[in-house]
This record gives sequence, C-alpha cells and structure tokens, in this order.
Amino acid sequence: MDRVEEMVEEDIFASKSEFQRFAVEFVLSELGEYDPEMVDFEELRSELFVSEPATAGDGDAALNEAFYENAARVRQYAIRGEIETAEEYIDTAYPVTDPRCLLLDELLEAYR
Repeated sequence: MDRVEEMVEEDIFASKSEFQRFAVEFVLSELGEYDPEMVDFEELRSELFVSEPATAGDGDAALNEAFYENAARVRQYAIRGEIETAEEYIDTAYPVTDPRCLLLDELLEAYR
C-alpha cells in the first residue's frame, strides 16, 4: 500500500480508489475480451508497465495463468478472512516492487 500512496502523491493516480479501479480493470482486461471503461486507462497502463504486458508473447501464457491462479488463491484466502495468509502468499509469489504484487495487495483492500 505504501507504493500506491507514493503513486497518489506523484499524481499518477488521483486517489487510492482510482488505483483500485485501475487494478480491477487491468485484471479484467488481462483475463479476456474486456474493454476498460476507465478514462486514460491505456496511458496509465503504459506508464506503469514500461515493458510489454505479459500477454504480448506466446511464451507468456504460463505466466498469465500463474498470475490468475495466484489472484484466485488470494481472493479465496480473503473471503475466508485469512488476510495475513493472503499477504504471506503474495509476498512469496512476487517481489514487493512487482506491479502484480500491487494489484493483488489492492485486491485484499475490499476484505479488510
């Protein structure tokens, strides 16, 4: 959450809720045929993900699948009220600077 607060302070996002909206739209857009409705979504995406997104290459399908499985597992822990377990799971899956870590951390916010 510290990184999200930094992005708000740097005016990348107007608020934490804007980041949360971006995170949800990003995950949905990665899952399939979803067109983000958020204004400036592509600008924000290109600013946050300087390298190509994980869906860009044919060999990255396994990386995407692993992320979606991790997101499902984190949500499952959160629904059960096991927030600390979900946080530990995220910490073991991704470094704290990884954008996927930020997205999964934001996913937990709704359950806190």
